[in-house]
Amino acid sequence: MAEPLKILFLSAEVAPFAKTGGLGDIGGSLPKALRALGHDVRVMMPAYKNIESGYPGVESIPIRLDVPTNFGDIPAGVFQGTLPDSDVPVYFVAEWHLFNRPTLYGYWDDPYRFAFFSRAALELTVKLNWKPDVLHAHDWHTAPAITWLSTAGQGYEHFRGIPSVFTIHNLAHQGKVNWEIFDYLGIQTHSLVEEAYGEVNFMARGIYHATMVNTVSPTYAREITTKEGGAGMDALLRHRQYDLHGILNGLDYDAWNPAVDKRLAASFSVDDMNGRLHNRRVLQERSNLPVRDDIPIVAMVSRLDWQKGLDITGHVIHLLMNGFSGEAQFIVLGTGEHHYEQMFAQLAGYHHGKMAAFLDYNAGFAPLIYGGSDIFIMPSLFEPCGLGQMIAMRYGSVPVVRATGGLADTVQDTINGFTFQDYSTDAFWNALQRAIYIYNVDKKSWQAIQRNGMLADFSWEKSGLGYQQVYEWALARAASGG
Repeated sequence: MAEPLKILFLSAEVAPFAKTGGLGDIGGSLPKALRALGHDVRVMMPAYKNIESGYPGVESIPIRLDVPTNFGDIPAGVFQGTLPDSDVPVYFVAEWHLFNRPTLYGYWDDPYRFAFFSRAALELTVKLNWKPDVLHAHDWHTAPAITWLSTAGQGYEHFRGIPSVFTIHNLAHQGKVNWEIFDYLGIQTHSLVEEAYGEVNFMARGIYHATMVNTVSPTYAREITTKEGGAGMDALLRHRQYDLHGILNGLDYDAWNPAVDKRLAASFSVDDMNGRLHNRRVLQERSNLPVRDDIPIVAMVSRLDWQKGLDITGHVIHLLMNGFSGEAQFIVLGTGEHHYEQMFAQLAGYHHGKMAAFLDYNAGFAPLIYGGSDIFIMPSLFEPCGLGQMIAMRYGSVPVVRATGGLADTVQDTINGFTFQDYSTDAFWNALQRAIYIYNVDKKSWQAIQRNGMLADFSWEKSGLGYQQVYEWALARAASGG
């Protein structure tokens, strides 16, 4: 086993304390996988409204932070808890004016809020008398910590020589703000090509200043070095390409296990699929659809966002519901942009009795959809990793996906799912038709595809070993003075 490391883990989201997407899932799962490998991981995140209001198992601790800014020191408090089913400590930086708000994001001062959190988290390591071996920061919100560490932080013995790893979860969200934020943080540095005049781009800063950079699937790591996939960062990422790695996200096998999932109508496993038929029938009942065992149920559980391929989805669902590939049912669960919600609502109204649209966030209902549907669609325009396809496979729903990012790394055509390349309605429809054809006429092949998906290993243990390797490379780079 590798030498135990002290890892400072910074994230704006950590499930179950705060989550809007995959970032929160990783924040709640990866530290536990690293702890299982023997490392001393300490997670830090902002104390949002739910923490300030009193979160079970989270307590205020007697530490006062005086966070240096150009406005003078700003005081902050600290709460502490642990990740569920682990001894991994989570520290919450509390500043009532900045974090005690109705939602996590969406405020004019977001860059200042997360710059403050980043600087406060580093200050907290001093108060804890704990010098990390490596800083692991996630997405633009915590890039200010990497930027400060590699510039002003080198003037302090406690921070000198600490390497950093920057994980990109979604390159499209970049954290742009005016240059005055560097005065706020006490940083003196130069502008980057990726920054407009007088602007700071924290995503670019994280990529530029980190010792090592990674993203959440190997294919996405390649895609973001191209002009098409680079969101304006492609030249910088090509410059860092030898320090850029792709590590596939894992799936929390404790949280997502059809053999013990209480949210299902009946449990099942790859060796005993009997419970799946019951889930299917309950899903049809709850969706007000005819209870039929002889037609495929196609499903989608997604944030309703342009990234998710919804521009090529509406027409495909219309063809499906009109019977152009035989009879089928369709169920969608998700919330997001109004025009996509409207699209699904109109389709569901038009195809009444064949389709159901649940246009809300219902985490308790999602497992029944995974465990009762036959086909799960993810036609994403881009997908850094994606968890939906992994959950679907584990629950026996065969994915039909566009071969991009993490979808390309996890779904193999006709092995454990179906894939298509072109971002077009025709390509998507052809892949879905292929899946339905095999479902209808070749049950033996279908069951083999379903079984392969259920047996795939997407555990966090594998991902944890990948991150451990990147930490060791970062430490070697720091030791060599690189």
